Amino acid sequence: MDTVSDVALANEFSTHRTHLIGVAYRLTSALSDAEDAVQEAWLRLSALDDARRAEIRDLRGWLTTVVGRICLDRLRSAVARRERYVGPWLPEPIVTPFGTSASDDPLETVVRDEQVRLAALVVLDKLTPEQRVAFVLHDAFSVPFAEIGAILGCAEATARQYASRGRKAAADSEPPPLADIDEQRAVVEKLLAAIGTGDLNAVVALLHPDAVLVGDSNGKARTARRHIVGSDKISRFLFGLAEMYGAHRISLGELVLVNGELGMWVPDLPAEGEHRAVDRRVTSFEVTDGRVTRIYDMVNPDKLTRSAR
Repeated sequence: MDTVSDVALANEFSTHRTHLIGVAYRLTSALSDAEDAVQEAWLRLSALDDARRAEIRDLRGWLTTVVGRICLDRLRSAVARRERYVGPWLPEPIVTPFGTSASDDPLETVVRDEQVRLAALVVLDKLTPEQRVAFVLHDAFSVPFAEIGAILGCAEATARQYASRGRKAAADSEPPPLADIDEQRAVVEKLLAAIGTGDLNAVVALLHPDAVLVGDSNGKARTARRHIVGSDKISRFLFGLAEMYGAHRISLGELVLVNGELGMWVPDLPAEGEHRAVDRRVTSFEVTDGRVTRIYDMVNPDKLTRSAR
């Protein structure tokens, strides 16, 4: 039976849960890994005896450090998995409702931070595990370099170097400012309508000339196997999908927020006449200056288990 102190500890831990999910997700780009890391942090905390618990002066800081250490291990083990991944790799999306009032749901709270936009996480995924942990923990969550060095198993000065390299890489690839949600909706709805009516010129005009489309499937569903660059190539790809799956079925998708930016959730749909079955997918659109600059098409079913609606 739980003691009074155990219940109090669990209640205090719950007040930090949203923060810890945000830390772990920023570090791993995987919601499943983030939730596992937070659960592991709780198990480590609850396993401490009263004397060890009493030594913790700042529980939030202690938990942040523990989560950072767990995530570092996951990042290091993920390197080999990424090498075996089929096609481009994208972060696991956080899908939240669009057009509803903001809630206190932990995931909705996490994605209010622009630094968890897909484009920002894609940049972090290019860093080494050590650079990512040092940069994120220090710059985003103010963890001292001495503690980061302890997590990484290196000197404080080395931790500073890791963070500096991560900071420079992030600055060199920083995504454009987040567009107003009304602008995002206007552009995305025009794009979807143009695809639905077969208006090629309108689609090309709504895409930035250097737009990029990235598909993530791990070979388990249909999407682009390589990065597609340029409005003409992306337009042809989109119209190919419309012809294959049925342009009229675009209306069966639902506008959602994907890591805080406008996107579309499409359910699994059966084959219909000459049109193939549709794999469940989450597609995110990055809008800048009235045009779509990036499209992230995520169809790997392993990353969409939490997006089932």
